[in-house]
Amino acid sequence: MVRLFLGLVKGAVVGGALGYGAWHLGLGGAWGYILYGVVGAAVGFLVGRPVWSHLFDSSSTVWTSFLKAIFGFGVGAGVFALVRHVTPDPELTVLGESHRLTDWAPLFGAAVGALYGAWVELDDPPKKGAKGDDKPASKPAKK
Repeated sequence: MVRLFLGLVKGAVVGGALGYGAWHLGLGGAWGYILYGVVGAAVGFLVGRPVWSHLFDSSSTVWTSFLKAIFGFGVGAGVFALVRHVTPDPELTVLGESHRLTDWAPLFGAAVGALYGAWVELDDPPKKGAKGDDKPASKPAKK
């Protein structure tokens, strides 16, 4: 349960920050596919077992993070496409202005990041134990 909550929070922070940056730059509309794909990729790199933990572990490979990022790009772009084109995109009204949910990049980016982050955190938790825990329990007998 803690891992799920941690993944939700980390993913929401990463997605919200990237969404806020895109909103501040004025990227919207068709940029959504790239924006939310980048949100998914960034969450894949940073949530769960981050890319730098693979760099310092000789028994691990960096390709795991790259695969999570590639899959995350597809998840982010796919969720945007589903919400934008397949389902009725809900409208939010704030201070008398009405906008589609996918146009609120910080909010929708945080939602995409939180969903993918929770999944990645449950799927790829950080390595447990200290370095060298994979030693055999006992030494083999000498003959």
